[in-house]
Amino acid sequence: MPEPLFDDLLGLACFARVVELRSFTQAATALGVSKSVVSARVSRLESRVGERLLIRTTRKLSVTNAGMEVYAHCERLLKEASAATRGASDAGRGALRINAPISFAQMYLAGPLARFLAAHPGASVEVRLSDTLVDLVEERVDVALRISRLRDSSFVARKLASTALCVCAAPAYLKRRGTPKHPDELSRHACLRYLHLRAEDEWRFHGPKGRIPVSVQGPLAVGNGTLLREAVAEGVGLAVLPRFMVDEDLRSGRLVTVLEAFAPKPIGVYAVHAAGRSTPPLVRALMDVLTSEFRAVRWT
Repeated sequence: MPEPLFDDLLGLACFARVVELRSFTQAATALGVSKSVVSARVSRLESRVGERLLIRTTRKLSVTNAGMEVYAHCERLLKEASAATRGASDAGRGALRINAPISFAQMYLAGPLARFLAAHPGASVEVRLSDTLVDLVEERVDVALRISRLRDSSFVARKLASTALCVCAAPAYLKRRGTPKHPDELSRHACLRYLHLRAEDEWRFHGPKGRIPVSVQGPLAVGNGTLLREAVAEGVGLAVLPRFMVDEDLRSGRLVTVLEAFAPKPIGVYAVHAAGRSTPPLVRALMDVLTSEFRAVRWT
């Protein structure tokens, strides 16, 4: 009989492959063992954990919340074991998967990635762009960029920069519809909304007496910041946009800001990764490059 620790490691390795491949058969093939061995190891792991980790039906295999927590730990454990076998000299090698918002990545990510890859010629990076928040563990994301007010304490987060939020409009729109002087006047305006906000039909302003929530409505709601900015520039309506996206438009006069005295609170630009006892060297190196690149940036 294997020692308990060795037995646990085998179970974790089998479980990780099943989660990644969503198949006991494919996991067995990848590990070079029989399907019955993988099934037995996973069942034993579930018994030791005291929780159901996988839900298996004839058509689908899904991972429970407890399973995702266990997977996060065993993925890091397996990565560290792999790094140990390669040796310290290989610390700058490997593949990273990054997730980032579409507009921000298109505007600001290419330069930092170029400098990171130049400094680590043995590394490779896969960048997946999405304006929706992805599950870092389930999608196997090493580093994600988040532009938000972070609430999830399961991340290790490093703040890269802050960006002000401003209500923008095209001069032609304001000439046609008038310039609002107070958030309450937005009920008479076409307010274009960003779909990925927690409450996209409520804008939150701040005045001398505190927070001012305002319900808004308009003819257009979109899930991409660049499209939203261009719709504003075309005169479709007003929108709340981050300064990193509109600085050039404001300087050129293509867009103007309104309600400056009631501006929403700034939000942070963060690099995040899943929590663990130790951060993989390549992840730490990327976080360092991103921190250095954005240290002097001010979007206010």
